[in-house]
Parts: sequence; C-alpha cells; structure tokens
Amino acid sequence: MFQEESLIEYGSRRIIVTLTAISCALLQIVDSTIVNVALNDMKGNLGATTSEIGWVITSYAIGNVIVVPLTSWLSQQFGRKNYFAASIFLFTLCSFLCGNSDTINELIIFRFLQGVGGGALLVTSQTIITESYPLEKRSMAQAIYGLGVIIGPTLGPPLGGFITDNYQWPYIFYINIPLGIIAILLTLQYVRSPKYAEKSKMADIDWIGIILLSIFIGSLQYVLEKGQDDDWFNDQTILILTVASILGAFFFIWRETIFRNPVVQLRVLRNTNLRAGTILSFILGFGLFGSTFIVPLYTQSILGWTATQSGMLMIPSALTTAIVMPIIGKLLERGVKQQYLAAMGMFLFFVSCIWSYKILTPDTSQSAFFWMLIVRGLAMGMLFIPVTTLSLSTLHGKHIAEGTAFTGMTRQLGGSFGIAAITTFMARRDMLHRNDLVSKLDITNPEIQNKIIALQHGFMAKGDAPNTALQSAYKALDYSVMKQSAVLTYMDVFLYIGIMFLICVPFVLLIKGSSNVKIMSVAE
Repeated sequence: MFQEESLIEYGSRRIIVTLTAISCALLQIVDSTIVNVALNDMKGNLGATTSEIGWVITSYAIGNVIVVPLTSWLSQQFGRKNYFAASIFLFTLCSFLCGNSDTINELIIFRFLQGVGGGALLVTSQTIITESYPLEKRSMAQAIYGLGVIIGPTLGPPLGGFITDNYQWPYIFYINIPLGIIAILLTLQYVRSPKYAEKSKMADIDWIGIILLSIFIGSLQYVLEKGQDDDWFNDQTILILTVASILGAFFFIWRETIFRNPVVQLRVLRNTNLRAGTILSFILGFGLFGSTFIVPLYTQSILGWTATQSGMLMIPSALTTAIVMPIIGKLLERGVKQQYLAAMGMFLFFVSCIWSYKILTPDTSQSAFFWMLIVRGLAMGMLFIPVTTLSLSTLHGKHIAEGTAFTGMTRQLGGSFGIAAITTFMARRDMLHRNDLVSKLDITNPEIQNKIIALQHGFMAKGDAPNTALQSAYKALDYSVMKQSAVLTYMDVFLYIGIMFLICVPFVLLIKGSSNVKIMSVAE
C-alpha cells in the first residue's frame, strides 16, 4: 500500500479535479499554436520585423521546455496545490499582459513568462490526473489527459483564425483569463498536495543544476526553433548556443549524478518502462507536432486556403482521437498489452502518411483528406495512452511526477526536433526538386513553346503588351515549377515520416511488459 493512494479521488470530487486539470493542460497546448495564425496582425500592429515576430512562438516554447523538468522538484518545494495554482495565476496574468503589450519586446517577455507557467500546467495536470485514479483505472485517466494533448494543437489554429478574422489579436490571449480564474479557484478548493513532498533547505537547493538545465534546454530549444531561419551553423549565434547546449547537457548530467539533492532525479530512468516510454514519447511528439505543422502549411501555401479552413480540416481527426481514446483505455484495463496497441498505432500512422503521399497534388480537394485524417486520428488515439501508460505503469509516489516530467519534456522536444528537421529537409529537398524540374524544361520542346505562347496570349487578352505578356508567361511557368517542386517536397516529408514510424513497429513489440519491472517505492 503506497502513500500515493491517499490522493485517489472519488465521485464528484474526482470529476472536478479531472476537469480542472484537463482544462489547464488544454489551455497550455492551445496557446502554443493559437498565435501562429495571428502573427501577421501582430507584426503590423506592433511594427515588428519578421524575425522579431517569430520570437512570439520561440520564447513561449523556451519557457515551456525549461520548466517542465523542474516541475516535480518545484511541486515538492511549494506543495503541488500551491505550485499548480501559482502556475495558473502566472499563465493567466501573462495572458492579460500579452494582450496589452504595446511593443514587440513586451510581448516576447510576457510570452516567455506565460510559457513558464504553461509548462508547469502541462506536466502537473498529468500527474494530478494519474494520482487521482486507482491503479486499475490509470489507463482511462491517461485517455482523459490525452484528449487535451492530442486535440489541443488541432484546436489552436481554427480558434486563432476565427478570433483574428472576427475580432483583434489580443483576444486570443484574453480568452484565457476567465478560464484561468475558474481553474485557480477550483485548484485551491479541490486539488491536494501529496504527503511525500519534502522541502529542500536553501543550502540543499541545486542552484547549479537549475542553471545548467536552463542553459542546456533553453539553448537547445532556441537552436531547434531558429536553426533553419538562421542557416544553422553558418550563424554564429546558432553555433555558440549549440556548443552551450552540449556542454550544458554534459555538466548537468554530471552534476545531477553527484549532488546529494539533485533538482532532477535522473535515477528514475533506471526504470526500463520509463526509458522506453521517453523514447516513444519523443517519436510521438515528432509525429504529432510535425504532422500538425505540415498539413496546414501545405493547404495554405499550396492550395491557398485560409487559416480557419486549414484548422477546420483537422477537426475530424481530433474527433476520431477523442472517440478512440476511451475505447483504448478500456482495452488496456481488460489486459490488452500496451506494446500491441502502440505498434498498431505506429503502423496506422505509417498508413496515414503513405495515404498523404499518394493524394498530394497542386489542387487536392478537401474531401481527399477526410479518410486519411481519420486514420491519423485513430493512430494518435492508439499511440498516446499505451505509450503514457507504459511509461508510468511501474512508478509510484513522487516518481510518477518525475516520470511525467521526462515524458512531457521528450514529447515537447520531439515536436521541436520534428518541426526543425521538417523545415530543414523541405528547404533543401525543394531546391533539389526545383533544379531537377528546371533541367527537364527544354525551351526547344514544342509542348513547352506552345505552353508559353498560350500563356502569353492569355496575358495579352488582359491588355498586356506582347513583351510584358511574354515576361509574365515565363513567370507563370516558373511559378508552376516552384509549386510542383513544393508538392514533391511535401510528398517526401510524409513518406519519410511514415517510414520512420514503420521502422519503430518491431522495436515497440520487443519492449517487455510492465509486470516485471519495479522501482523503489516511496515507502522504501
């Protein structure tokens, strides 16, 4: 009998605690994508450059990823209820301040602080939900939490697009305020702090570990966010921060293994299931955030859709995930092995990627995406709960919070790695396809000549002079080549992501079950 059982909730109290936690997780995740469609409005309103406005996203992500590994320790220092309520307050206050920002620098600072509060919400919510349910109900608890994690990135763009199109960009931050206030009141009333939390004396606080962790994770996140835009290692800042991240990681790991009271308990990774789960969480983040990034980008840049249209396209996939997750939770409760469901999810994600590869054209219809996205939603539903349950299934007491921090951090970093890898791959692959297509354009080919003449006559019919019309015809042909090379690049992205998930299937099946792995309990 572990002390964690004292945190199990029942009846209406469990429902309130669950709704409070899942709402906070949803707030954090929606806010990570909701601003994407409002960047142009912010840029014009604040007089920012393209490079500066990108920091609205980057600063939030850096704040997120720095605080996630620290959440378990911070919860012990201040008490989980107090820390969770303070994080909601910081997130809500900074949402108000973001909406009231008059300069781009103010917005960047408040977004970073909002990210600090938001990162704590994401991981602490999962820990609260996990510990509020008895062991036999943990799979269903992860299903409930997974709804926010999977659906959140999908809701952000359409919600942000609707608010931006019908109101003003500050309202994408203001909508957090009433929900945040309600969440704070419910947290103070219903959320409980575990008895096993132990404060560290000021002399025992691992300040050096905190600084090294911030250097390591913060530098890494910056490199991933800005690498492609700044031409990677040809940029001095990227090079310096890469070195800082590597050195920070080395000295952080060394520090945590020798300090008597480390800020991050690396020993929890001795648990075989958690190690496997963190790797799978990284891959899950890569696929989840990567595909959520690439589909709207394709529909807007190639098909010319609005942000709202692109966001609405993802709704069927999110609804499928929402329907599937409770079913997967029930299957796990009845004894179906996590490895089998996760492997099936990996395979279905591969199927959805290959399906995408097949349907992409310069003018793909909206209906062509429907069933592909349904399969993607089914795959995500089958992946998230088994991976999370497998990761935390043999952890107890405070180790649940520590394990949750690792899986949350690797999922976030997986998404950052995924987006960075995809944007870099696309930039280089697009140039390769373009050069290949241009090399096949023989100006002496009668078909090419007829195409140019037809385009020229079309522009002349609109009133252009012959010379001007000819130049416009060449530009139109060049645009056609550029568009086709972009489509081929998107096809390659889906193909390679799909292959990556397919390769993972046999490795997932080789992971041992959770019954034979133990970790030191709180009682010990």
